[in-house]
Amino acid sequence: MSTQTHAFKDMKSEFLADPKGKAAYDALAPEYAVASAMIKARADAGLTQAELAEKAGMTQAQVSRLESGQWPTPATIEKLARALGKRAELRFV
Repeated sequence: MSTQTHAFKDMKSEFLADPKGKAAYDALAPEYAVASAMIKARADAGLTQAELAEKAGMTQAQVSRLESGQWPTPATIEKLARALGKRAELRFV
């Protein structure tokens, strides 16, 4: 494991040990769940960010921001789903 990876894991552990830090981290879970799902769908389709952006009528920078956790609008989710040959679905579990 690299020194940088080790340092990040230490910082993350320290951050999550603080109740306020843990609460802030947990509050971001929905955004990161959406981002993870988008990254997985793009990877499963074998597309780069630029290729997905072109198919969805977006810029690569927009796709990058969404994959970094920026909350997408329903219209954006629908564009991306169509570009990936999928349909968007919201589930409460």
